[in-house]
Amino acid sequence: MTLDTAFTGYADPALHAEGLYIGGQWQAGRGIPVTDPSTGTTLAEVPDASIEDAMRAVDAAEAAAAGWRATPPRQRSEILRRWFTLMTERAEELALLISLENGKALADARGEVAYAAEFFRWYAEEATRIGGEFRHTPSGAHNILVDHEPIGIAVLITPWNFPAAMATRKIAPALAAGCTVILKPASETPLTAYAMARLGQEAGVPPGVVNVLTTSNPGPVTAAMLADPRVRKLSFTGSTGVGRILLAEAAKSVVNCSMELGGNAPFLVFDDADLSAALDGAMVAKMRNGGEACTAANRFYVQAGIHDAFVAGLTQRMSALKLGAGYDPETQCGPMITTKAVDKIDRLVSEAKARGARATTGGAPVDGSGYYYPPTVLENVPSDAALAHEEIFGPVAAIYRFETEEEAIRLANDTEYGLAAYVYSGDIMRAMRVGRGIETGMVGINRGLMSDPAAPFGGAKQSGLGREGGVIGILEFMEPKYFAVEF
Repeated sequence: MTLDTAFTGYADPALHAEGLYIGGQWQAGRGIPVTDPSTGTTLAEVPDASIEDAMRAVDAAEAAAAGWRATPPRQRSEILRRWFTLMTERAEELALLISLENGKALADARGEVAYAAEFFRWYAEEATRIGGEFRHTPSGAHNILVDHEPIGIAVLITPWNFPAAMATRKIAPALAAGCTVILKPASETPLTAYAMARLGQEAGVPPGVVNVLTTSNPGPVTAAMLADPRVRKLSFTGSTGVGRILLAEAAKSVVNCSMELGGNAPFLVFDDADLSAALDGAMVAKMRNGGEACTAANRFYVQAGIHDAFVAGLTQRMSALKLGAGYDPETQCGPMITTKAVDKIDRLVSEAKARGARATTGGAPVDGSGYYYPPTVLENVPSDAALAHEEIFGPVAAIYRFETEEEAIRLANDTEYGLAAYVYSGDIMRAMRVGRGIETGMVGINRGLMSDPAAPFGGAKQSGLGREGGVIGILEFMEPKYFAVEF
């Protein structure tokens, strides 16, 4: 594919570098280069918002809040449904745009667009189903009526690894609930966020209901918005370290927070598992988005009886993957997002190898332009290696051997994180028992993909607060109000 001919329609980076999107208007500016990880070249330059720009976004969200709150749920629903339709119509162009700025393989980018669009369809339906509650008090003295109201202006902060899906997973429930929003995407992948705003404009989202700004100074800009008493919600997806900082900032104004933070997902394979199915699941759980996913399998715990066969099978599959530019249709594993990301992966792998781990494939960075690290399998990884405790965020499968069910659960829980886990066993009762024993928010039983717009997504321990998606997702953007009624 030649990029000169690929820049058409929504795939054109220049289309999405026209300015900040505030109050339904595009406000020109420059300052943040957006890089193609496949080559290291600059695709476009987007505006660098100041604190004053952020306050204008809050002003715009406030100006639109009363009108959007009063918009009938059916009307909000229809706008979200049109947004879904427009995303679906532009799917191929959006997938190419994501591959350009993120580096992920086109197949993964297409999957992300389909997944991202589904949040608009799901919450288009949920917008008309916001429930309440009516019941009698035990004493019979009065009645209890509970309503749900929009929580208010929401600041949404999204990461670079799923630039479309992380935005729609927050925007859709917020708008369905009747909230106005300010989206701050990662500066590595802002073009997709601006594309989402443009599609929202086409779908009929009123000015000020959705605002988008990019900044190279996220700490002070975000702190200023959270300090504004008009902002009542923060929804953040990113690292646990940054999440802790934002929670501290939000606490100063008692802002309601939803946090989807880091992960260190264990992938457990028991002797009675279907080996082929376990390998299929492992490839999905590990290599979706090149391993740059918070739900990615980080630690593979394989029971002794099936361990060697699993290592051989995974090595064969990982070594066969084609490494290359994300927008090349033949690519199966694209580049990492930055050179910093490659350096981190190399540090973790090198330290594990120095402590006795052995790479059965990969294991060293790739020379040349672009930010590449090859699909890698490591066996005999020591349990005290940094690799076992830090989120890899790359195409590295670290494999550990275990003997008993109790040992597997203990090893799986040996982390501060608790976002996702995977269990493969031919005994469904054991799989469920082990799943219940793992301290995590989500468990995949004999499957390597668990994300679904209709399911609650979120973690336990240091992996976050609250849930996104599913029926519960819209309630994260609403406040229950209790009426004591005398009738």
